[in-house]
Amino acid sequence: MFEKNLNIGYLLDFYGDVLSERRRDALDFYYNDDMSLSEIAEEMGISRQGVRDLIKKAEEELFFYEEKLGLAKKFSDAQGHAKRALELCEENGIPGEIKDEIRLLLESVG
Repeated sequence: MFEKNLNIGYLLDFYGDVLSERRRDALDFYYNDDMSLSEIAEEMGISRQGVRDLIKKAEEELFFYEEKLGLAKKFSDAQGHAKRALELCEENGIPGEIKDEIRLLLESVG
């Protein structure tokens, strides 16, 4: 068996809708439902090797999209910058209206 890359679950949130339903389901079962290859094979009506191949190809596809588009990294970076901006506001006594806007930004990105 191969090790789970937990980053895949995060990428699946961003790019899952562009995968084929079959690939998306295999990844969802494996990463989100924590099903074994055997359990997924039974659920999908294919062999364990077929499941493994689906998962590997779907992972490669997700990494391709992230490499080309970078949406997950941009989103993560935006969260980090918004959190840091809020911290700076609180440390420097910046007025509530600015902090309120940053809080709204944080809520919208995560």
